[in-house]
Amino acid sequence: MPRNHPSPTRRAVLGGAALATLALAAGAGTANAASAASAASAASATSSWPTEIPLPNGFLPEGIAIGTKPYAYFGSRANGAVYRADLRTGEGTILYAGATGTITNGLKVDDHDGLLYLSSGSTGGAARIIDSRTGNLLATYQLADPTGHFINDVALLGDRAWFTDSYGAVLYGVPRGGTGDVRELPISGDWVQSATGISANGLVGTPDGKALIVVNGGKLYRVPLTTGEAVAITLSGTTALTNGDGLVRIGHTLYVVQNRLNQVSILTLNPGATTATLTRTITDPRFNIPTTAAHFGNLLYVANAQLGLPTTPDTPFNAVAVAL
Repeated sequence: MPRNHPSPTRRAVLGGAALATLALAAGAGTANAASAASAASAASATSSWPTEIPLPNGFLPEGIAIGTKPYAYFGSRANGAVYRADLRTGEGTILYAGATGTITNGLKVDDHDGLLYLSSGSTGGAARIIDSRTGNLLATYQLADPTGHFINDVALLGDRAWFTDSYGAVLYGVPRGGTGDVRELPISGDWVQSATGISANGLVGTPDGKALIVVNGGKLYRVPLTTGEAVAITLSGTTALTNGDGLVRIGHTLYVVQNRLNQVSILTLNPGATTATLTRTITDPRFNIPTTAAHFGNLLYVANAQLGLPTTPDTPFNAVAVAL
């Protein structure tokens, strides 16, 4: 299948040095202490921040991404646009205008170089990379045929951004930085692919960085990057994560957004991510069919997609924050 090969980005130029610095920092005790102090500082700061972020009317949000800086990025199902909001004030602006007939479903921001990875939903079978500071489109990767695929969500793990295809048992790995070829990882093993509806949806990396956790049909699967042979994660405290959509992982704690149930389930992963135990569930009267979530400090930000509800170009949308 043809791929679009983009020109080198800031990451391609600086990637080697950045990765080397990251590797050194990961092994240093002082870095761990600094990270803990930073997290504590962020948690203290967010206590006075707004817990509702208004989005443009008719925006039709789906995905949300937050990095280490206090900005949230939202993708639009209306025209593929990306909206950037300042978490400190709740105010924002359109960063990337998108285009008629396109969708931005899931998205993730790479803190190392400021690149933002976008999935194209049910339109185009593609992944796009934009600059999170300027909104400039830097690269487009054709992952699958333009029709018959649903490029749903994205997670950053290792040297690739991984995308789910809700209509196919395959993961796509786009090289981080925008140069190189796509890796296709067929999913096998315990995986059960729906014959008529959505299968693979949200995904996150495992704590050991060796596999992806993917939600599919109310179940969680651990998919190793080496083989693609999925293993169903044993659920404890619940039999199914019905309407499971976006995933967030903090350490060994996994947050599962359950869209039409208007709730977020919190599970604890065992060291091998082979078992997930339900500990509690977050509900909030402000939830309005949420699809995805992201965290900053001690707050979990949830995008209200209003999936399936009547909407017009004047319909208001928002994201809300709840305490972790």
